[in-house]
Amino acid sequence: MQASFQTLSISRRSLLGACAGLSGLAMAGTSMATPVQGRIRLAGWSKPISEITNLLVEPEKGFFKSQGVELTYLPGAGGGDAIRNLLSGQADVAFTDPGSFFMALDKGEKLVAIYDIYPQNVFNVVSLKSSGIHKPADLKGKKIGVYSLASGTRQNLLVMLHQAGLKESDVTIVVTGLLNFAPLMQGQVDATAATDTGLAVGLRKGIGEVDVMQVSDHLNMSSDMFVVREEVFQQKKELLKAFLKGYRDSAAWMMANPEDASVLASKYAIDGTRRDINLDVIRLRNAASMPALKGQPLGSFDMAALQKGADAYRALGMVQRQIKVADVVRPL
Repeated sequence: MQASFQTLSISRRSLLGACAGLSGLAMAGTSMATPVQGRIRLAGWSKPISEITNLLVEPEKGFFKSQGVELTYLPGAGGGDAIRNLLSGQADVAFTDPGSFFMALDKGEKLVAIYDIYPQNVFNVVSLKSSGIHKPADLKGKKIGVYSLASGTRQNLLVMLHQAGLKESDVTIVVTGLLNFAPLMQGQVDATAATDTGLAVGLRKGIGEVDVMQVSDHLNMSSDMFVVREEVFQQKKELLKAFLKGYRDSAAWMMANPEDASVLASKYAIDGTRRDINLDVIRLRNAASMPALKGQPLGSFDMAALQKGADAYRALGMVQRQIKVADVVRPL
């Protein structure tokens, strides 16, 4: 399974390029006090887990506070949850996957994407070697675990099934929650739709010999983005810019200091009990955060890949309308 970890290392040159344009890392206590511009309530797709350590360390590092932003994180159970919290007015920004974004747009919601958090597709479908599942077509008639029905794991699973000419009704989807490798090991599901970090944790915990099908082999588009309502984009543009500056600084810090981040994950993340696992997860998220297009700063969108994704979701029947991503992506 060494191949699963080949993306862990980030070259110094790539990191410097990705962080170009940043005015330097905002470290708590090292910069002049910034007047409070406002509060951002960020709706997440997950609980406070180690892969978002750069967000969780805000009380200690103050990346957002340095930009005058008071950050509140709202946990969720999938990207669809994050969108619901956004649309209900409980949140100002959603940390969500493109599929959930596309489906909300399809329903007529006025949303825009402002930052590409993970330009790389990190989703996969994992099965034990003993199951005989080696390619998407082998999933027919099988039980497959997903984090939740509102998660990117389900949507990316559907993308993979589509490549094999299969529909959701050709398999049995089982909601297993975030720790979905236990049901796989216990034989409750034949395969599980997961992410690179989920797989890393499973391998560390002794899942054994597995076959891994990468969704990126079929559709390599962003895994997660920051999405806001269009009216908030128009009304709070400067606050959103400050929020994104804080996020870029936090992401750049985690890229430059993965070991330090793994230590702090033990303090702030609910799943951060093992520092070796924290470090695996953080390195994977750092790699996924790198821009898809070389030379671009953190958060840059690959518009061609995103449009291909929107078209694929329409072909899948997951959205009915044609989505022109150039109309709904507004980088700040």
